[in-house]
Amino acid sequence: MITSVFKKSTPLNLILVVILMLVFFLIYQFQDLTWTNSAFSIFKKAMLFVVLLGSIFITNFIAKKNGLSKDSSYTIFFYFLFLLFSPSVLNNVNLILSNLFVLLALRRLISLQSLKASKEKIFDASLWIFVAALFHFWSILYIVLVFISIIFHVSRDYRNWVLPFIAFFAVGIISMLFSIIFYKDVLGYINTNAITNFNIDYFTNNYQNAAFSIYVTIALFFVISMFISLPNRPLVLNASYKKIIGSFFIGIVIFAISSSKSNDLLVFTIAPLAMMATSHIEVKQQQLKQEMVLAVFILCSLFAFFSQL
Repeated sequence: MITSVFKKSTPLNLILVVILMLVFFLIYQFQDLTWTNSAFSIFKKAMLFVVLLGSIFITNFIAKKNGLSKDSSYTIFFYFLFLLFSPSVLNNVNLILSNLFVLLALRRLISLQSLKASKEKIFDASLWIFVAALFHFWSILYIVLVFISIIFHVSRDYRNWVLPFIAFFAVGIISMLFSIIFYKDVLGYINTNAITNFNIDYFTNNYQNAAFSIYVTIALFFVISMFISLPNRPLVLNASYKKIIGSFFIGIVIFAISSSKSNDLLVFTIAPLAMMATSHIEVKQQQLKQEMVLAVFILCSLFAFFSQL
């Protein structure tokens, strides 16, 4: 029954996910109502919600446009469920913006398989990644995915290898101009955030620990499922699936090495996991098995969200 609701992509399904997202967003925000005292703060919260929705729909666009999912609403629903595992990310402006720019880069890199306008796509993807690094420094690691994509598709043209460096200098020059005009210490910000911390001792309570453990277990389930099914996927989509897997593991590395560690950092793994989960649920299998997987996932995400409020 649950699977049948999201089996087709309809305006009703999209509206349902938007409403669910809004409800849970407001539940978290209403814990502290100080932001309601200022019109500007209310506007900031509204824009934050719009960016979150943008991230969900960009992920859905990537999956559908590149043939990584069928005509279903699973991707946006799974993205929403994974977000619930770390409710505090709903207030983390820098991570939400950084993740949005990473998704814009991923969109360009996956579409590179068409070999159309490859140079523009490589430059755009590199540019978005360096912009993302301005909000969370270690998201710069996604530049590795750019070079992997070049190897997969357009490695013979030496100019493609130079484009990421041009994008780096472009973002660097614009950042310096911004720093001078608005008196912002961009270099100081980078120095402060370009440090590593491999300790995972940030949990403030057992519920955070439980949410992290459940998230890791579910992620392992879908990643292993993807690895097992990858040889049976259409050959033309193999490179795209490998980029998604690569994006997930880069997100794990970012979580592992970031200095200000929290469950919020898992946001970089949500989009690839949502696409892998969609890929798993859309594989032809017994409906009872699909229902069980989805029901367990929903219950776990709801427990993780409400236990951390």
